[in-house]
Amino acid sequence: MLMPSIFGRDLFDEMFDLPFSTRQASGLMRTDVVENKDNYTVTMDLPGVKKEDLKAELKDGYLTISATTGYNNDQKDSEGRYIRRERYAGSFSRNFYVGDGVKESDIQAKFTDGTLTLLIPKKDPAPELPEKKYIAIEG
Repeated sequence: MLMPSIFGRDLFDEMFDLPFSTRQASGLMRTDVVENKDNYTVTMDLPGVKKEDLKAELKDGYLTISATTGYNNDQKDSEGRYIRRERYAGSFSRNFYVGDGVKESDIQAKFTDGTLTLLIPKKDPAPELPEKKYIAIEG
């Protein structure tokens, strides 16, 4: 039996909704990567995340974007008693391999209106020097 929907949600959604369910977390860290001639543009949606709760780290060729978020939705009746109380906090992260040749100073980052935009330059891998192979001479 179909239940009536209020504002696009089913009647029982709130009753069985966990703070970190797929439905709520699915909007976090959605990422688009575009390859340009000289760089990659990474655009990441981070709704509800503040700039101070966002961190980008480059280590061993991996770029890690991590964010923490908190949510509080306390509702009280006219006498100050709670009729509903929800809150959660969590952290999310994504890793991208950008190569060993990319340095922190090469990456440009901008955070505006819940969207993080990164410009990551393309770096050619360092040419490998041919390994010299010698033949053992007996005698």
